[in-house]
Amino acid sequence: MNSSTSSTAAPARGGIAVVVALALVYVVWGSTYLGIRLALEGGYPPLLMAGGRFIVAGTLMYAVLRWRGYAAPTRAQWKNLAFMAVALLLFGNGFVCVAEQTVSSGLAAVAVASMPLWMGLFGAMRGQHPTRAEWAGIVIGFLGVVWLNSGSALTASPKGLIMLLIAPIAWAYGSVWSRGRDLPSPFMSAAAQMVCGGVIMLLVGAAIGERFSQWPTVQGTLAVGYLALFGSIVAFSAYVWLLHNVRPAVAGSYAYINPVIAVALGAWIAHESFSAHDLGAMAMILLGVVVITLAKAKRA
Repeated sequence: MNSSTSSTAAPARGGIAVVVALALVYVVWGSTYLGIRLALEGGYPPLLMAGGRFIVAGTLMYAVLRWRGYAAPTRAQWKNLAFMAVALLLFGNGFVCVAEQTVSSGLAAVAVASMPLWMGLFGAMRGQHPTRAEWAGIVIGFLGVVWLNSGSALTASPKGLIMLLIAPIAWAYGSVWSRGRDLPSPFMSAAAQMVCGGVIMLLVGAAIGERFSQWPTVQGTLAVGYLALFGSIVAFSAYVWLLHNVRPAVAGSYAYINPVIAVALGAWIAHESFSAHDLGAMAMILLGVVVITLAKAKRA
């Protein structure tokens, strides 16, 4: 999972730039689940790894933005950003990292794919009532979540199961909570969230006893570098650009493309295997997300 922000999208704009930006968001964000697994296998503790990744990426992004003249967040904005960092990065991304110690990267991606369903529910609680089609998508998706969590490989890891239930709920809540809040520009919000989230994750990781039991491998270190540079900076920048240049439904299509990419990469590179039960649940979850996305596009 990656830092989130909102923006008003302009009319759709075609061209090779849109194709490249979508490819980056689809492939890079889809590959971050495998990157997390490789980093963990390379000797990095989950929260210390994620915290370090976000501090490096956020600090670099923050410095470049300040150099280019972007205003620094105000004290009130820092408070909002810190809360979002806890919800999205610590509980969202951090719990995915912890879960991937015992759960395959593909299954983690499938579980996180339920995030738009929770966003629909939290939005309804705030008075943003879904249409009938959106409710249909929410119901279909939640049936898929129940299917995935009853009898799949997730049940072999109670800790991973709990983490992957909490992660998308926290990410969705933080995303919905952020709407209408006093926040800086989208890129500055992302950079500051990553700095806050990184510091919080390092503190929590140290507090619960995470330690480096061995020197990280070269492969693990390269995976962390990939997550920081491509997952946190390149792909997110492409996503923000898409928000300004294409319809929201197109920019948000990563939600049902990323799990497919993650499952494919997990099977191809990490030799992860998936049962018919897992694939069936994934198909139902993604169907629910697609129905919600199309319904929102139609209403817009």
